[in-house]
Amino acid sequence: MPRPALLLCAALLTGAAAYGVGWLPGPDRAPDVLTPLAPAPSSVAPPSAPEATETPPPLPAAEAISPAPAPAVPALPVPKPQPLPAQAQIPEIRHEYQRLNNCGPVTIGMALSRWGSALNQYDIAPRLKPVRGDVNVSPDELAAYARSQGMDVHLARGGDRTLLRTLLAAGFPVIVETWFVTPDSGGMGHYRLLTGYDDRAMTFRALDSYLGPLKLAYGTFDELWRSFGRLYLVVAPPAKAPVLRRLLGTRADRPAAKQAWLRATEAEAAHRGDAVAFLNLGQARLDLGDARGAARAFDQAFAANPDPGLDPTRPGWVQGGLPWRTLWYTFGPLEAWVRAGRPADTLRLSAAVLRSAPAHEEAHYWRGRALAGLGRPSEARAAYQEALRLRPGFLTARLALSTLEAPGKVRSP
Repeated sequence: MPRPALLLCAALLTGAAAYGVGWLPGPDRAPDVLTPLAPAPSSVAPPSAPEATETPPPLPAAEAISPAPAPAVPALPVPKPQPLPAQAQIPEIRHEYQRLNNCGPVTIGMALSRWGSALNQYDIAPRLKPVRGDVNVSPDELAAYARSQGMDVHLARGGDRTLLRTLLAAGFPVIVETWFVTPDSGGMGHYRLLTGYDDRAMTFRALDSYLGPLKLAYGTFDELWRSFGRLYLVVAPPAKAPVLRRLLGTRADRPAAKQAWLRATEAEAAHRGDAVAFLNLGQARLDLGDARGAARAFDQAFAANPDPGLDPTRPGWVQGGLPWRTLWYTFGPLEAWVRAGRPADTLRLSAAVLRSAPAHEEAHYWRGRALAGLGRPSEARAAYQEALRLRPGFLTARLALSTLEAPGKVRSP
């Protein structure tokens, strides 16, 4: 049976080649970066957690007696964590090809199928994308939908290969957001569901709503993944939540994980100094409440030289070092500039987003925040109302609108 027409989720595409996926140049590129495959089911038991041991303290001696030296108590060896298997594959996850702009609904549906759900994009998309022309379903929206289905959710930035392999070996598929390049429509964001890995071949296995089952070379995958701060999303039934937290380890501690990610982004920005590195540094600072430091990093990202490998169809009117669709998916610069007292910059960049994606509810929201900061409340009100028309459940926009209409209330974050 011929494959149905496939359409990317991140943009209104026309004539996109089904296998026209670009790549980022780098020393880790493998010749089979994206190789369609048929998934081979197999299951791997989760690694057991090491048990901590403790040496008991010596008993206190009586005051009037000089006791003989107490015999040394040998410390018991602490077992090392078991090594991960060389390969793992999570079986019985349903693959689905997407319709127009539906990679988000499809990918969360595939992840839920791991735990028995039969929901598909026709059930999910009307909830996540009530208005046609919505070019982005954010990770927060995917997480909220999974929670509405009774799932436990962990969403964070700053993942790495070891974490992904640990989760996959234990049977937890992982949603990742990556950059995706087609020769005719350029670069855009795209969700994929990781379902396995093979250390011998140095590849992840993934279900892609556009291309089908894939193998992704470790090095090139990381280059595509870093464009979104190595964001990962795991959904699981509540009964599996304790296992998931054990696998996450210190990453389950949100403040500690954010600090670790800040250190990683600082090191990468110092080492690579490109636009993506500064974008991630800005987001890491913003996540920890440093709006002014974040704004400086975002300024460096926009001032960097653009990478043509990420942005091969760059429009002439776009300025800055980031790919022109970046702010369709990443709102950190818009937020940082508002918080740092630079609403005019947010207004300028949100206008650029709306020029290419008029139905972008987050851009309307940040336009409203910028207008409010510039003392233009009637225009801000209209922007918030448009954001709510596009997504009636957009609670942040609703709170901002109510705050604007009742100035005595606490302003939205």
